[in-house]
Amino acid sequence: MQSKILCAVTFFMTASLSVLHAQNVETEFGIKGGLNMSNLYTDDADDENVLFGFNAGVYATLPVSDFVAIQPELLFTTRGSELEYNIGGANQVNKYKFNYIELPLLVRVNLTKNFNIHAGGYASYMVSSKVTGEGTIDFENEFDTDDFNKFDAGLAAGVGLDFNPISVGVRYNYGLTTIVKDGDDSSDLKNSNLSLYLSYKLN
Repeated sequence: MQSKILCAVTFFMTASLSVLHAQNVETEFGIKGGLNMSNLYTDDADDENVLFGFNAGVYATLPVSDFVAIQPELLFTTRGSELEYNIGGANQVNKYKFNYIELPLLVRVNLTKNFNIHAGGYASYMVSSKVTGEGTIDFENEFDTDDFNKFDAGLAAGVGLDFNPISVGVRYNYGLTTIVKDGDDSSDLKNSNLSLYLSYKLN
């Protein structure tokens, strides 16, 4: 599913550039936040196990031409996965939660006055992690972040609608680095996240 989303976003961005017109991108500074729908994936991942979370932080839009800008951001964001078990009639839902400080660096292209596409990469640092269980056994355990690869990096792409001073958008992050240290049976797990966001321009 992740590869299909990336292909669709890439195709859309390529096609959209053919109708590009100058839109006078302006310097912006603002705050943003929204809803995360994340998962941990492998080649055999089941995308039905979505964990809901949030993202919040600040951003800047720095023009490099009339319609292109560089957009760095600093976010606190959640990642993880929700797993459901049914063993011997016992139902259990475990939620694996990872919190990151994230630094996306994006190229933003304004296709119209109110519509933009953006793509680039992100780097993040894990600050905390835990697992909670609900069902036959209720529990909450903190993980030692040293058990994981604290640094995560990947690709990001999305679209946005601008209604000055408020903007809304959707973005997909595709992790390229594993979150579990080498040697573990789950060492190929990577982050996947779809986010919906609302931003507010301060200047």
